[in-house]
Parts: sequence; C-alpha cells; structure tokens
Amino acid sequence: MQLIRGIYNLPAIPNGTALTIGNFDGCHLGHRQILAHLRSKAVELNLPSVVMLFEPQPNEFFSAEHAPARLMRLRDKVRFLKQAGVDYVLCIRFNRTFADLSPEQFIRHYLLEKLNIKFLSIGDDFHFGYQRQGNFQTLLEAGKQFGFEVENNDSFHLDQQRISSTLIRQALANDDLALAESLLGRPYSIHGRVAHGNKLGRTIGFPTANIHLHRQVNPVQGVYAVEILTKQGSRYQGVANVGNRPTLNGGTRPLLEVHIFDFAQNLYGQSLEILFLHKIRNEIKFADFAQLKARIAQDVQTARAFFRSR
Repeated sequence: MQLIRGIYNLPAIPNGTALTIGNFDGCHLGHRQILAHLRSKAVELNLPSVVMLFEPQPNEFFSAEHAPARLMRLRDKVRFLKQAGVDYVLCIRFNRTFADLSPEQFIRHYLLEKLNIKFLSIGDDFHFGYQRQGNFQTLLEAGKQFGFEVENNDSFHLDQQRISSTLIRQALANDDLALAESLLGRPYSIHGRVAHGNKLGRTIGFPTANIHLHRQVNPVQGVYAVEILTKQGSRYQGVANVGNRPTLNGGTRPLLEVHIFDFAQNLYGQSLEILFLHKIRNEIKFADFAQLKARIAQDVQTARAFFRSR
C-alpha cells in the first residue's frame, strides 16, 4: 500500500481507479464492510483500490476547537487501511482552497483528471464542494455523463443500530466500552510512543509509561483497566489514567499514563497499544500525594479484580 499526501503526488494510473471517500475515523465494522466491498469491486474490474481521506478532517477545519474527539490519528488509520488491503491511501489537505472548490471542479480535477475514476463507492448522505453543494445525486449524474459507476455503500447495522463514528464516541463518553467494542469490532485503543515524564509515579510506588496525546479532545477520560500490547507482540495488564493530572497541575494537554502490573523493563521510545477494557472512575483532584497514592492503590486492586473476573 502507498500513502500519497496531496493529489499532485499521485502517480499516473492509466487504467483507472476504484475509489471510496470518507474520514474512516475509528475504522469500525461499517468501514470494514465498505473496504471489503471496494477491494472486491477493484479485483472484479482489475483496478487499484483507493481511499481518499482528509487532514484535518472537515469538521475539524470548520469547527476548530468545537470539533468532536477523534477516535484515531492519521497514522493509525493508515495502518488499519493497509491491513484492509487498500492499494492507495490518498490524503488530501483540507484547507480553504479545497473547501472552496465547486462540485464540478472537484469532479473534473480530482475524480476525472487525477484519479481517472471508474468506480465510486460513497454514502448517500455524502456532501462535497463549496457550501456542501454537491451530493450523491450530483455524483450519479456525473457518472452517467463521464462513464463511471457510482454505488451507495449502504450503512452497516448492528442490532438495528447504524454503526458510525459518532455512535462510538457517544458510547465512550457514556463509559459503555462494551458497546464501543461491538461497534469497532475490537476494544477501543490508543497507540503511542512512550516518552519521558516527571517520574513522580515511581516515587509513590506506581511507575508509569507516559504517552503524550497530540489532540485537544479525547474520546476517553479517567482511570481504566487496560491491556498493553508491545510492538513485539507481548501483552500485559495494567491501569491507565487519561487526563490532565489535576492533582499535579498537569496543564491543558492530556496525557496517557499507564502503570503495568509486575513489570520493570525500560519502555522509553517504544510504541505501545493501550486497550481500554473497563472504566474504574473519573479523574479526581486530590488534596495531597498521600491521598493520590492511596486511591491509585485502590484503582490497581479494582483493575486486578476485573481481570480475575474475566
């Protein structure tokens, strides 16, 4: 799979492409169904499969700090799309110039001239172009005019609920990790690289692996029982805090701190995946370190009891 940043870096694809467009935030079960169908159609037509996505996501561009929490970073999306067997991921920079394109300009320049599109799989609620003037019907008419097939990728449902990134964010906000897992097809997780912290955890008996979260809003906050996966495939259990560490006056940017049970190795610089399995409590500001230490000890016991009960 190739990651292409910007339409001008896309290599010539003379025979055409099979394309889908979206944010693919979370790469949930509905996304997987879309990707499997795209791949099947690409094989049928003997075309490369292409996923077009955007950075920043459109709602982040238009809503700025009021945009909803992301379920995953671009790096994690690309990893999942590679696993799904996509041939190209085309990442378009969403800026004012792109937002101001008319639907006709987008179709002609992006879909026809650059992608030589032959098949497009898109949701019937998809809007594009200046002030969202383009829609599914616009693409259907363009397909008839220019000779490419447009197909509605019907919403995927689980127990009569439409699977969406919004529903997953709501489940996480409501601490319903089981629902989020059923919609994602896997436990919600965060990937990141372990960084040096202030090392206060080890002074109270609970050393942590610290992962900086490079986003203002996170879909999870608080203390959780977690599993930790290393790049080498090792799996551990632990307890994690996601938040701003109010007892320590941690600041405005959230941090993921993970205490791994019965573990004493050096993880600095290593990539970890943290799987969120059970919410223990919300983040609390304690009066002093003694109260913080006592509560962390209680959190550890709660997490260990959770893992014993599984």
